[in-house]
Amino acid sequence: MISLHQLCMSFGSKLLFYDVTLSLNNNTRYALIGANGAGKSTFMKLLSREEEPISGTISIAKEETVGFLRQDQYRYENTNIVDVVIQGKTKLWEALCEKETLLSSGEWDDAMAHRLGDLEDIINHWDGYSAPAFAEKLLVGLGVHPNYHYQPLKSLSGGYKLRVLLAQSLFQQPDILLLDEPTNHLDILSILWLEKYLKTEFRGILIFISHDMEFVNRLAHFILDVDYGEIRQYSGNYQKFIAEKKIIEEQKLSLRKNIEDKIADMQRFVDRFKASATRAKQAQSRVKMIDKMELPDIKHSSRIAPHFQFSPHRPSGKIVLKAKGLGKSFKDKVLFQGLNFEINRGEKIAIIGENGIGKSTLIKILIGKLTNDTGHYEWGHETKIAYFSQDHHDTLDHKSSAFHWLNEQISHLPEQKIRKALGQVLFSKDDTEKSILTLSGGEAARLLLAKMMLETANVLVLDEPTNHLDLEASEALAHALSHYAGTVIFVSHNRHFIHHIATRVFFLSRKKGLIDRKGKYDLQDFQDFIDA
Repeated sequence: MISLHQLCMSFGSKLLFYDVTLSLNNNTRYALIGANGAGKSTFMKLLSREEEPISGTISIAKEETVGFLRQDQYRYENTNIVDVVIQGKTKLWEALCEKETLLSSGEWDDAMAHRLGDLEDIINHWDGYSAPAFAEKLLVGLGVHPNYHYQPLKSLSGGYKLRVLLAQSLFQQPDILLLDEPTNHLDILSILWLEKYLKTEFRGILIFISHDMEFVNRLAHFILDVDYGEIRQYSGNYQKFIAEKKIIEEQKLSLRKNIEDKIADMQRFVDRFKASATRAKQAQSRVKMIDKMELPDIKHSSRIAPHFQFSPHRPSGKIVLKAKGLGKSFKDKVLFQGLNFEINRGEKIAIIGENGIGKSTLIKILIGKLTNDTGHYEWGHETKIAYFSQDHHDTLDHKSSAFHWLNEQISHLPEQKIRKALGQVLFSKDDTEKSILTLSGGEAARLLLAKMMLETANVLVLDEPTNHLDLEASEALAHALSHYAGTVIFVSHNRHFIHHIATRVFFLSRKKGLIDRKGKYDLQDFQDFIDA
């Protein structure tokens, strides 16, 4: 159990939360949610003892271990990947290393033999002889191919290195596991595996941050909401939490209005009779009552959603895109080949599949940023395309303010319209003057989406648009795209996002090529792709 008593924390001059008193129970999963900058990651650092609170206490039993997803892959660059995972259990790893040193020593005596026996006890206690098999199971589940397991970590790309560190945190099997955005850099298949593992095999306290609503809904027993300078606990899924929070807010507003109405009524009595000889005493009594009445403090939520709205200037032709025999390889690796499809006006196509299969590459070929090796494609009549890049730096590489960059990109529109679009995606007047090189991931994503709004295209092509958006922004974007009159082609691993937008799914499979499924996609259907 974790006990929090009157916990208070700030970041610089900003008070994040105060007087937090909670008990977090064993074998329970908690989703920690809140607006960007509300204090979620700071709260995780307090639990992991990386930071100390301003005041209050965090009580965790001495024998309980705390594990968290570290993002320090650079220290392991030359270490075999399986060994990186096994280092999640520090005592086991130290015993294995010391045993290897003893056995490779040219000398031998009774003390060394006695020490070897002690090391064997430690290794057995930590299930050391099954450790490589367990590590490999975790790596395979998270999408790291067995061919890499005994290669150094530097042989993997950045996203896959983080998968290895996630496997390390799971291998530790701690009593308390802290995961900050564990689904980042995972594809749908790996997310499904992780979700199942945490539900069926992890037995401790799990506290996690995620912008993937479906991951939150399917995993969390409770929601910990960081808002209003508080951390309040709600039971159930995200939708239930939103409904309950709304009721609480409405109750507070109703209570405040009732008190304000009583004060106004009494004040009218005072104003009318304070000079009356017969009723002045009653008026004075009401003055004292007014002085004693306290209005509940209705603070503003830190959670706010942008307003996205995409409107095509004119519709495209009926056939938006045709592709025949598309293929692409990098060096000796074939990403995909023989892709055939036709996309019609108004369809909303989700492109999914494991990482490295070529989803982003296919997108870049279709918009002309890469060339295909085989086959051909053709855009239909009157198509106008707007593109959202997964790598924001592909586009946002100028030393200018957010406003000036957007003004340069959409130079034909009046300044007022550009500033309105920036306001819709939550850029304050001061924010619009920030250098785009200093924007957070969420701010950069919203700036690119503002550009797409102003382009009035009839085809939107988006590559992982929710990666840096919070839950509120992801929901707002899903709503806008589902009501958009044009055609949408998007890559995503966010099942909730796909479910609410896609009318058709392209699944890229190594075994079967392109699997094309039409119709609204149900969340449980994603399980079908595991064996595809």
